[in-house]
Amino acid sequence: MPFADESLSVVVVGYRPEWPAAFEALAAHIRAALSDQAATIDHVGSTSIPGLAAKDCIDVQVGVPSIDEDRLVTLFGRIGFRLRPEPWNRAEVTGGREYRKLVFAAPAGARTANVHVREHGGANARFALLFRDYLRADSGSRQAWGAFKQRLADSVPNLLDYGQIKAPATEILMAAAERWAAETGWRISRNTATNAGAIVQSE
Repeated sequence: MPFADESLSVVVVGYRPEWPAAFEALAAHIRAALSDQAATIDHVGSTSIPGLAAKDCIDVQVGVPSIDEDRLVTLFGRIGFRLRPEPWNRAEVTGGREYRKLVFAAPAGARTANVHVREHGGANARFALLFRDYLRADSGSRQAWGAFKQRLADSVPNLLDYGQIKAPATEILMAAAERWAAETGWRISRNTATNAGAIVQSE
């Protein structure tokens, strides 16, 4: 459930070119707060995909060696980020296996963001990066996914209902993403200061 300062209503907007800079600012802030606790910090979710319609909420994935909840809650708390308590924000199933995770909301009054903390190298962390890279690479799927989300938000604007309907559609999308990954030789690569993931394909 959203915190008191957040809305339960879903609004999907056209892609905004300021989203990458918003991520970079968040990533720098998080890295400074976590020091050596973060192995990777990546821009994920729909705002990380140029041209894709999305909720105006920056999704950040932080990869850590292990999920030390007490330590992470303390570090994020120092910069005002709030741990989301719902069960679905504490664990997720990827490839038939359950993985622990933590999700932190931005401070009240700050730019809307969700920080997803996952174990570095886990299948659930890979899932988020593959979703992003596939939709960056495949324009047809990107356009179709954006149109689907806009229609869904228009007809089912409640956040919880929206998420429940979108989840099985995401599984269908990711089946196509896995085929694309196998065909192209996609793998995760890294670049510069914030360790934002890059697309790498085999020749």
